Order: sequence, then C-alpha cells, then structure tokens
Amino acid sequence: MTRVGFRWLERGSTRHPEVMTLSGGSFCAVEFPALVGVIKHPTRGFFLFDTGYDPAFEEATDPFPERLYRWTTPVAIGTDLEWRTWLKKHDIDEAQIAGTIVSHFHGDHVAGIRHLADKLVYCAKAGLTALRRPGRFGRVRQGLLGGLVPNNVDASALFFEDAPERALPSAFAPFDRGRDILGDGSLLAVELPGHCAGHWGLALTTEADQAVLLAADAVWSGKAIKERRPPPRITTALLGETRSYRKTLELLHAASVNNSELAILPSHCARNARAFRGDDET
Repeated sequence: MTRVGFRWLERGSTRHPEVMTLSGGSFCAVEFPALVGVIKHPTRGFFLFDTGYDPAFEEATDPFPERLYRWTTPVAIGTDLEWRTWLKKHDIDEAQIAGTIVSHFHGDHVAGIRHLADKLVYCAKAGLTALRRPGRFGRVRQGLLGGLVPNNVDASALFFEDAPERALPSAFAPFDRGRDILGDGSLLAVELPGHCAGHWGLALTTEADQAVLLAADAVWSGKAIKERRPPPRITTALLGETRSYRKTLELLHAASVNNSELAILPSHCARNARAFRGDDET
C-alpha cells in the first residue's frame, strides 16, 4: 500500500450512558469524542475521513423532529470548532483538501461536510440512499439529518461500491478485500456492516509503516473489541442490524488478536486515540 500521513483528531463530542454502547456498561453518562482522520496523500493533498461535529449540527437540529437527535445525544460544540478555526489549530491548509471520505451519514460524521461539498466526496451509495429516503421522523430515529449534506453531493459522489476491489495486506486479516478508492492502493474502503446502511471503514498504512483500520462506528470503544462486548440489541436494532453488527465485531476482535501491531481506531474512543497518538492531543 502507498503510505500516507495520518492524524486522528477530535472535533466535538457528545455524552450518553455507556450501557447504550456496551453490553453491561455503566448507566452513567460518558463522553464520546467525534474523531476525524486527517490523511495526507503524497501527491493528491489532504483527505478527511469524516468531519466530526460542526455548528451546522445545531442549525440542523433546531426544528422538530430533528431536535430529538440533540435531546438524546447532547453535543459540545465550542467556538473552536468553527471550520477555519479548527483547520488553523491543526495546521490544515483548506486549499489542499482534495476530498472527504464518509464512513456513514450519521450527523456526528457529516456535520461539517457543507464546507467540502464542492470537493470530491467518497461514500457508500447505500448510505446516501438511506439519507435521502422520505420521512423525517424515520431518518432522525436512525441518526440521519438530510439537511447536513448539500444536494450537490448526490450528483458528484464517488461510491465505494463502484471502486475496484483489491486484496488487503495480511496485517488486516481476517479482513481480506477492500475497495481502492484512489486507484493507487493507498486508501482501501472496507465494508463493516451492521451499524447502519452503508457503513464502511478505511484501511491505510502510515508513513511510519503503521497499519491502521479506521473502524468508524463498527464499535464505540477499544474495550468492546478486546472483550467482545457489543451494544445491547435495542441499540443495534434501532440503528442497523444486530446479527451483522455482531459478526463485524467478531472480525474486529480476530484482527486485534491476530495482528498486535494493527491500530484499530473507532471514531468515538478517546482511549484508543490517545494510545495511537502517544499523547493527550485533541
């Protein structure tokens, strides 16, 4: 695989009971950061893996029934999350951003996509189709806020399902196939079904020769992978499909056991993020 620069950065957070994300977890509210992958390709520029939260989330959840989303997942969105402020903080040149890679269309993953809608957007066709289905209440129940994603994304999106299939390096086993979204083997989209329609992760190798699997919301924590603890059925049935979710969790557990050097990064696990970075940077 072509190596890339990679950083795993926080952009906002939410709080809700741990038990909703982990069987047998605490009923106390736990903070879940929204993490964004900043990928620096050697020739193509920057790509963002998801966008985290953005002030646009508050605008999109002002009306009812969308406000239900905000009530059930209270979000912390400070002034430091204003788009250009966040970019400047992390030394990201907006002009060099070539596109966005969307793991799935839940609001905490695409709230900032309006800033990038005129650039390339890589996503699952199944996910975008679900986002555009009629029925606002049904979409909100599944964590989807159609207003966050500008309509011009639909016409220009490049779908994972259409990208050429390619074998994954052995470091990612038992995951063995991915979709080569840039055509050079640098970024391989990996289907991780169960959380919601059109849910994918991303396999890459960093400039330091570190194999990384961005797991998005296939799990909410490294603890879930290590201890093979899925969310309760009520959570997985509400958002996606329980059997597929649990099968994906088993594959992630096997990958973590078989490949001790593989970094598996869920999108909301602060502990895994700190361990990967080796510090407390957010």
